[in-house]
Amino acid sequence: MTGLHSDPAAFLRRLFDRAVAAADPMRVLAAHLPPRPPGRVLVIGAGKASARMAEAAEAAWGPCEGLVITRYGHARPCRGIEIVEAAHPVPDAAGAEATLRVLDRLKGLTDADFVLAPISGGASALLCAPVPGVTLAEKQAVNAALLASGAPIGQMNTVRKHLSRVKGGQLAAAAWPARMLSLMISDVPGDDPAFIGSGPTVGDGSAPADALALLERWRIPVSPGVIRALQGGSGVVPPGDPRLSRVENRVIAAPAQSLEAAADLARAAGCMTEILGDSLEGEAREVAAVHARLALARQAARSPGDPPLVILSGGELTVTRRGNGVGGPNAEYCLALALALDGAAGIHALACDTDGIDGAAPVAGAVIGPDTLARAGRDPARQALLSNDAHTLFARIAAQVVTGPTLTNVNDFRAILIV
Repeated sequence: MTGLHSDPAAFLRRLFDRAVAAADPMRVLAAHLPPRPPGRVLVIGAGKASARMAEAAEAAWGPCEGLVITRYGHARPCRGIEIVEAAHPVPDAAGAEATLRVLDRLKGLTDADFVLAPISGGASALLCAPVPGVTLAEKQAVNAALLASGAPIGQMNTVRKHLSRVKGGQLAAAAWPARMLSLMISDVPGDDPAFIGSGPTVGDGSAPADALALLERWRIPVSPGVIRALQGGSGVVPPGDPRLSRVENRVIAAPAQSLEAAADLARAAGCMTEILGDSLEGEAREVAAVHARLALARQAARSPGDPPLVILSGGELTVTRRGNGVGGPNAEYCLALALALDGAAGIHALACDTDGIDGAAPVAGAVIGPDTLARAGRDPARQALLSNDAHTLFARIAAQVVTGPTLTNVNDFRAILIV
């Protein structure tokens, strides 16, 4: 493959593009569909990849009825399935109204009916129907505070489930006694269906008291209405509930598959590869510091003539918001990595979110190399990290990776190239 030495940034971008392509619903969904069931078929789902998943379902089955909620800018043309766009990562009125329409469509189904539920990352915000006693504004405030807290995604989703009328198995319960097949694209560490989109079709064993404890742990300010709602219980469906007995949950694309696809491409280009894992979590700048030490150690152990090494990892990093800049976990990881590497020769890296959106910015991530700090300036780079303003800095030096909506979502993709 050309460009590995002459244009490392372009080579890293090709690895990222291969990882995204491996999770394209148009490539992976049809293999998991049964023959179209007789009788009524309803497609109900949500997530940043859900419209593309609906498009893939109709490509295999023909026109279907249903309603799918996706992020603004992520709609796809469907022949029968209605696509509604709403806000992510903080829910809005469009998502709340569409969710109520989803629940209406599930009323009155029988055991002769079939529901296909395409679910992907983003469904937590897009499927938004607050529990009684909690307003949309209150739900938005809790969600925004959680996103800024640095809390792991699994703990965020526990809180979201108990403030929702659809998460934690409640969507599946609303469809009972119809048969349901939930096809999921995983964006969570461990690929646990209970945490993909906050598990709208999966039972959950947590209690409202757990959500209250997490709000206190992460110092999330909440209104009296939220506290009263959680103290009064929730509708989260426990595992083993009979209303879940006709539901099958199946993960059809996951970070590990995308990392392996990128590794295959790197090996074909003559590189050695090392995969650190597909479910890394932690503060972006802290993980970057660990990865910088690893990259420097790997570089120091190299001998003349050794092939290039690509170190890959996935998962979902977090950012504790300290400043008012424009950032995201992938850009912040790259900035912290550049600072920790301090211009080390022969080390390049890319970190991007596979949905094309890093944090709330319409930018997938960034790419760095030995000249990054020289181009950006060490002091401006340090200040950008302190103020969570990595995207502004990378935009200034033309080091952002911009893809637009990728129509899939298998979480963060990180690649370090040592040449």
